Amino acid sequence: MPDRGGGPTGPRIRVGRPSRRARTLLMTLGVLAVLAMLFVMFAGFWTDWLWYRSVGFSSVFSTTLWTKIGLFFVFGLLMAVAVGLNIWLAHKLRPPLSAMSVEQQSLDRYRMSIAPYKKWVLLGVTALVGLIAGASASGQWRTWLLWVNGVPFGSKDPQFDKDVSFYAFDLPWYRFLLGFGFAATVLSLIAAALVHYLYGGLRITSPGARATAAATGHLSVLLGIFVSLKAVAYWLDRYGLAVKSSDLKSTDNWTGLKYVDANAYLPAKTILFCIAVICAVLFFATLWRRTWQLPVIGFGLMVLSAILIGGLYPAIVQKFQVQPNEQAKEAEYIQKNIDATREAYGITGAKVSDYSGVSDTKDAAKLRADADTTASVRLLDPNVVSPTFQQLQQVRGYYGFPGTLDVDRYKEAGKEQDTVIGLRELDINGIPERNWINDHFKYTHGYGAVTAKGTETKSGGAPDFTESDLPTKGFLGKYQQRIYYGEKTSQYSIVGGPQKELDYSDAGGEKLYSYTGKSGVNLSNPVNRAAYAVAFNEPQILYSGAIGEGSRILYNRTPKERVESVAPWLTIDGDAYPAVVNGRVQWIVDAYTTSNGYPYSSRTTLGDTTADSLTDGQRAVVAQQNQVNYIRNSVKATVDAFDGKVKLYEWDTKDPVLKTWKKAFPGTVKPKSSIDPDLMQHLRYPQDLFKVQRELLTRYHVTNSVQFYSGSEVWQVPDDPTNKSGNAVPPYYLSMKMPDQQAQTFSLSTTFTPKGRENLGAFMAVDADANSSDYGRIRILKLPSNTTVSGPQQVQSKFNSDTDIANEINILKRGDSEVEYGNLLTVPMDGGLLYVEPVYVRGAGTNYPLLRKVLVSYNDQTAFRNTLGEALDEVFGEQGPSEPGTTEPPGTEQPPSQDPTVREALDDAQKAFEAGQKALADQDWTAYGKAQGDLEAALKRAADAEAKADQKGDGKPAEEKPAQ
Repeated sequence: MPDRGGGPTGPRIRVGRPSRRARTLLMTLGVLAVLAMLFVMFAGFWTDWLWYRSVGFSSVFSTTLWTKIGLFFVFGLLMAVAVGLNIWLAHKLRPPLSAMSVEQQSLDRYRMSIAPYKKWVLLGVTALVGLIAGASASGQWRTWLLWVNGVPFGSKDPQFDKDVSFYAFDLPWYRFLLGFGFAATVLSLIAAALVHYLYGGLRITSPGARATAAATGHLSVLLGIFVSLKAVAYWLDRYGLAVKSSDLKSTDNWTGLKYVDANAYLPAKTILFCIAVICAVLFFATLWRRTWQLPVIGFGLMVLSAILIGGLYPAIVQKFQVQPNEQAKEAEYIQKNIDATREAYGITGAKVSDYSGVSDTKDAAKLRADADTTASVRLLDPNVVSPTFQQLQQVRGYYGFPGTLDVDRYKEAGKEQDTVIGLRELDINGIPERNWINDHFKYTHGYGAVTAKGTETKSGGAPDFTESDLPTKGFLGKYQQRIYYGEKTSQYSIVGGPQKELDYSDAGGEKLYSYTGKSGVNLSNPVNRAAYAVAFNEPQILYSGAIGEGSRILYNRTPKERVESVAPWLTIDGDAYPAVVNGRVQWIVDAYTTSNGYPYSSRTTLGDTTADSLTDGQRAVVAQQNQVNYIRNSVKATVDAFDGKVKLYEWDTKDPVLKTWKKAFPGTVKPKSSIDPDLMQHLRYPQDLFKVQRELLTRYHVTNSVQFYSGSEVWQVPDDPTNKSGNAVPPYYLSMKMPDQQAQTFSLSTTFTPKGRENLGAFMAVDADANSSDYGRIRILKLPSNTTVSGPQQVQSKFNSDTDIANEINILKRGDSEVEYGNLLTVPMDGGLLYVEPVYVRGAGTNYPLLRKVLVSYNDQTAFRNTLGEALDEVFGEQGPSEPGTTEPPGTEQPPSQDPTVREALDDAQKAFEAGQKALADQDWTAYGKAQGDLEAALKRAADAEAKADQKGDGKPAEEKPAQ
């Protein structure tokens, strides 16, 4: 058409389909978007596979992956077939619509709109429900593997006489199948009812029959299947009573049958099972009778029975039979719970012995001697001295130590010594200049282990280091000092390529290094680089020139992450600890197998039970919401700090849960016999298991059902008296001997107080030395309930309220110094209890704690002295042997001279000595040398002045005295 406006003509603008070029562009963009999404998915899968292959646990990845895929497709297909088949069947059974009602006419437009797309709607609905069901089923891979690989426990529950494995492995899988069956039936029922309604098989407002015979038969069968599944649920509920959680007057988290369960709920479930079976038969019978009357009556009877028999009747039994005499009625079931709980938590062998708590020994010399032999009291608190390690051994700002150090044992001169150890790990926040190259290529690892004697300090209160400096040297000898894997190492690093790493710095400058280990994933392959660039959202990995031949990427670098990844069926302890074993630094990780299906055993939440005053920002908490009623320390794992190699060792050879997982993942766990003897020296009883057991033992130390019900012997774990967090006191490692032991052994100990009171109720210790024949043996010393032996809070209060101690504490606080209390250690000795607490001072100028005083209490006798030996001497009124590792200030060994020149010289010597100790602690060697010179000069002046005084006094030359 010509332009009617009279203006110049031009190209006409078409409104409608886009041009071929635009369509091609849009199609290309769409294809690229799909490819990008597919590559992102591929990158996640590929990097996971490469990582598992790099650590030698590819079988874990493949077994887990194929199990998930199998469950996804099997149950997704079953759900899709179930729903799709019922939709197709409902459509096939639709009635002819020759005489449509007004209701059907209003639905006609929906039928017409769906008609061209019926197949696509059917495929879409079935695919959607299949995907959802498959995704849900794939999450049950642990349940499936436990069921298909389950081994018997060898013990049976007291009610149904079934092996515990039925409840731990079989019942969870049966419940999943039942839940899946319910979901498939309900979705099929809803879908079939909608199709029947849409095509006239069901009528809501139309006159006449509400449903056709075909619709009635179809829906009745589905309802019959639903009721049949309900019958199965009632039957499984009978066994579920053995693992059902409930409360009893005397305890929370009770599991197992009580009187009302065994005498009301159990028969009720059986009766309801029978009623449900009859009701299901009535629904199936509608295929022939074509009426809803009997099935509806049966279903109503089942609902009424569930209310009366399953709800009202047990309530009546509880109210009129149990409550009037609950103790007698529940005694049998309480005993079953006690026995099962003690077995499930490994506390059956806990030995409870009576202990007076007050010593009647009058021989002071014997008490003083026993104080030295009963325990190697650890004065160096690993929870306090991390800043001291940081200040004295950090060396460079990009190194750091964990907030809580670890306690281990090492031999020095053939004698085992409790040792505090920490690794000098890389602290990325301390890197002088933060950029991508520095963060991930140059600063890649820490360097060296630092150790100090646990029972001794230097005279200035600083740790007595047995392995120190950079590179470290000391009693550990030669070992691989580079720390590529550690608790503080959370970032990835790329090593071994063109870019050199900073090894360490010394007086000669920076030492460079290129990683020679086999850990990590090779980035020479461009596909790998692209995959990691996508997975880590870091494009520079793809094109950076710092990556080349030999480059390897290290990630998942904390010991906990690595063990969790290679053994996802284990629960990991919150505290990995390092040890130098055969010239390598190894992280030792305790791991647990758990179950929530041990019949009659009470449940506990691991995150709550393992929390204490140290888990607030310092130490990890195990599996925060993991609720269990069975636990075993079944695996000891190691992670090499240099090459990240993970090894899993079987520890509990009798644990059926571990045996089951070993069947599911063959070859992943090494036998216990393959543990190296040098490694065995450093294995110990894990803290988290001990804390779980001590929490259970607050009630389950009582084995008599009557006493258990009364609650008269309930204990509690006291709050930590050394801080104001209000959290439980942590257990402590130290070498000690219990009253029935002949020699000290490495132990883990804790205290209990009676519930609601602060006096001491009991003391608990477990043999923590893996080489000991008594390893894992729990000993409990129970104090008389009619005595009031001071508990930790009361002892701390006595320390704080003592006037003399308070005055000395105020003196220590002068000049804005801060006083910190170390671990309050409790040691049973000669019928009484010895309390020892180191006191640290954080000077205003130093800002790190040094040991200054030691608090000691025994039989309500208290001392507060410079050294442990002095405090023990005062408490017992006897002088023990001189203490190793402590040095008295010069000039104090002899009674002070009355000559003013001598006193002045000795005062100068004291000041020079203190200055030297401070310089030594600060590692200020220039100041230390000056202080030593001043000390020597002051001592010489004092000796000369005293010699002159002696000559003046008797006219004879004094004997020449050596310098001290």
